[in-house]
Amino acid sequence: MTSAPADQPSDAIPAWRRWLPPPFRRRRPVVGVVRLSGVIATGATLRPTLSLGSVAGSLERAFSLAGLKAVALLINSPGGSPVQSTLIHKRVRALAEEKKIPVLVFCEDVAASGGYLIALAGDEIFADASSIVGSIGVISAGFGFVEALAKLGVERRVHTAGEEKMILDPFRPEKEEDVERLKAIQADIHEVFKNLVRARRGEHVAGRDGEIFTGAFWTAGRARELGLIDGLGDVRQVCRARYGKRVRLRLIQPGRGWPWRRAGLGAALVEDTLVALEERALWARYGL
Repeated sequence: MTSAPADQPSDAIPAWRRWLPPPFRRRRPVVGVVRLSGVIATGATLRPTLSLGSVAGSLERAFSLAGLKAVALLINSPGGSPVQSTLIHKRVRALAEEKKIPVLVFCEDVAASGGYLIALAGDEIFADASSIVGSIGVISAGFGFVEALAKLGVERRVHTAGEEKMILDPFRPEKEEDVERLKAIQADIHEVFKNLVRARRGEHVAGRDGEIFTGAFWTAGRARELGLIDGLGDVRQVCRARYGKRVRLRLIQPGRGWPWRRAGLGAALVEDTLVALEERALWARYGL
């Protein structure tokens, strides 16, 4: 069997298709669909989380489909790690530019904080009318247990090398200088986020810094007015309107793994409990 010429377009009609009736000769346009759902975090927990490691394979497969016209990302995330959010964003953009394929983003229940940062990887962003979008800010939350150990009759012993190793320790009274240092770090991360919004959304958000960078979030209609998204619609509706009714939406299923094999089942169960509490708090912030 002879191979196709090197310059043959990817959607050229194979020889065997030429014998089919006209409606079946054309290759159906394909849109690769990747679902990005959950809190953005790393770790060996039993709960599904988003990280570059958990989604890299799905993204690679989506951008490698034959007859590909676009890749659609379905995002449903209240945020999480700014680093993992940025890594996922960068990988999407790198693949899009390498393959010369447009990226369409569809926000589901929530695309907020790190979830919206990932959404910025899209060439266009769509949402449902009831989607929650935004929260362009940085947050750090925890608990203080200053008096808990004394009430339990427990003595805590900590030995460090380096005077700042116990900064923001939850079992010590909060120090003003420690809080100021944390706020400076948050300001740096916030600036990175803001610059990415300006770079990706450009004139859509120009002149609205005082409103969109406060950490506030909105439903999709207001988010569109603010320039954070491009329109309303779901993946099937938008892709059929753009690529025709014969478009194939190819959902890329993520690989399944067992993270507790790396850290041990006991460790994963403990971490899973902590992650579940943090995850519940993140979703609850958006009324979900």
